[in-house]
Amino acid sequence: MARPVRTAVAALVVLAALVVPREPLGVLRLPVEGLLGVALLLLLPARAVRPAATAAGVALGAVAVVAALDAGFRAVLARPFDPLLDATSVGAGVEFVAGSSGTAAAVAAVAGVVVAALALVVGVTLSVRHLARLAVAHRRGAARAVAVLTPVWLACALLGAPVASAGAALLVRDHAVQVGDGLADAEAFAAELAADPFRDTGGLLDALAGKDVVVAFVESYGRDALEPVGPHLAAGTAGLDAAGYASRSGFLTSPVVGGNSWLAHATFLSGVRVHDQRRYAALVGSDRMTLTSAFGDAGWRTVGVMPGTTREWPEAAFYGYDTVQDHAALAYRGPDHGWATVPDQYTLAAFQRAERAGPHAPLMAEIALVSSHAPWAYVPPVLDWATLGDGSVYHDVPPGPAEYAGSIAYSLDSVVSWVQAYGDDDLVLLLLGDHQPSAAVTGVGETADVPISVVTRDAAVLGRIASWGWTPGLRPDPAAPVWPMEAFRDRFLAAFTG
Repeated sequence: MARPVRTAVAALVVLAALVVPREPLGVLRLPVEGLLGVALLLLLPARAVRPAATAAGVALGAVAVVAALDAGFRAVLARPFDPLLDATSVGAGVEFVAGSSGTAAAVAAVAGVVVAALALVVGVTLSVRHLARLAVAHRRGAARAVAVLTPVWLACALLGAPVASAGAALLVRDHAVQVGDGLADAEAFAAELAADPFRDTGGLLDALAGKDVVVAFVESYGRDALEPVGPHLAAGTAGLDAAGYASRSGFLTSPVVGGNSWLAHATFLSGVRVHDQRRYAALVGSDRMTLTSAFGDAGWRTVGVMPGTTREWPEAAFYGYDTVQDHAALAYRGPDHGWATVPDQYTLAAFQRAERAGPHAPLMAEIALVSSHAPWAYVPPVLDWATLGDGSVYHDVPPGPAEYAGSIAYSLDSVVSWVQAYGDDDLVLLLLGDHQPSAAVTGVGETADVPISVVTRDAAVLGRIASWGWTPGLRPDPAAPVWPMEAFRDRFLAAFTG
């Protein structure tokens, strides 16, 4: 490559690495870090320039990698990358790719990310070294450029002109603050876990005595789904009304967007906000009462139905489940369509057979419905319940269009059909989303709100939540109350105790 071209490419690479982390149009800006870097290099003795430039290049390359991770996490999870905590999210992502597209695809994805990160660091480092050699070779000109551009940068910064940039420095600062805030949050969260207003309350949930309480989480069912699935919600409400059920709906604000569903489940059940893996680890290592354990202590049989769980799940003991119906226990024999391979209707049928087919003690069940999990590879129709068997029937059932709204509609239709087929006077259903889908579906800047509905034939149950202000039907009014998801546990316990 000719020297002028190489120099131009190196300058663009370094400029992009310095300013793009905070300003997508940063190549049109003047980075203060570049001015300071050149000034420092000019002050060093000649023998120290190369190692200093190499160290600076590696550091800047690492900043560029973190910036790329930030962009990815913001696009999918609507938050920046956390250097201390997101190793688990990366692992979950790899597991998801393996489940959806196979082990080879997961290995290829990991290898691609590693190679891209190394290439970015190497490319930035070589570019910094090339520019450093030029600056030292032309010390007088470089010094004049710094002397002229530094006051220009200061003037632009003071005037607020969108020319002065400190993107890389601000990125480093933000992540340093993020780490510090996370460490400080650990102590505050420990105190929050210990302060449980219902820890010593007697008679918990006695107003639900004899009821089967089912909490059904619909994957990625967020506020943005309400418009496209509106006809299904209207039909579902009408069908439930005809079967003697009534429903009330509102909104909860999930602690997460786009993924990490287990954090939303933990928040809902524990009554504390669990928005990262640090809090999750502290929660499941505590003795915090959950809705599940409260029902268990009050005499209910507690069941977790987790079709996406394919390995040991030690957290089940914390939640207080008497039994967990995971992927293996559901005994699904239908086709494998990736991570969310068990159709929601089959999950509900297997739960019904195992726990509600005959006389039984009152149940409290948490059911994870995962057919609406990205990438929505398999969206079957709702079938006759008598034909489901062990799921082999799905080998002969062509999937519908694989898209977000259709998958949510299928999950909701499956639940409504299950209530119509197997519901009774003692069923109380909580139907809710865990989080909004990724920004690729909703667009940037949408809320983290998810719908929640209570469905029952018992007017006394609805009477106990009349003060909540929730609106009739499965589709909450846009102006329906919005609570933090962590507020639900205490409100629910208060409503149905005493």
